[in-house]
Amino acid sequence: MNIDKVKEFIELAKDNGLAELKYESKDEKISVKLPVAESIVAAAPIVSQVAAAPTSAAPVASTQSASDAGLIEIKSPFVGTFYRSSSPEASPYVKQGQRIGNGDVLCIIEAMKIMNEIEAEVSGEIVEICVENETYVEFGQVLFKVKP
Repeated sequence: MNIDKVKEFIELAKDNGLAELKYESKDEKISVKLPVAESIVAAAPIVSQVAAAPTSAAPVASTQSASDAGLIEIKSPFVGTFYRSSSPEASPYVKQGQRIGNGDVLCIIEAMKIMNEIEAEVSGEIVEICVENETYVEFGQVLFKVKP
């Protein structure tokens, strides 16, 4: 990656009022963290959206296509960084093949420096973990596939 691409990436983060921006492909990986003060004005609308959300962040669960017939997708309730465990040294909350119950903590999504535990709203078996640890997730992105 050349320096012009890095500068362009930094400008993209600044222009959108982001405190952090990450990009990863097969060939490249880049992460930019900017001082929070630069992103406060742009982040204000996001804060009001997060504050309007219920106090316990509820993941969105839905049934999917024929290839995943019978599976329930647990989706991210908001944008943020996905963590499989409470700390780098801790074991993951859940593993593929593990049985889960309603209310079990599945992961953490960090949004606006707040760690939000994501709890299961269904019981079943984790068939697939769809997100890598410490990656950025979008609203509605599938995190887990569960067989009820």
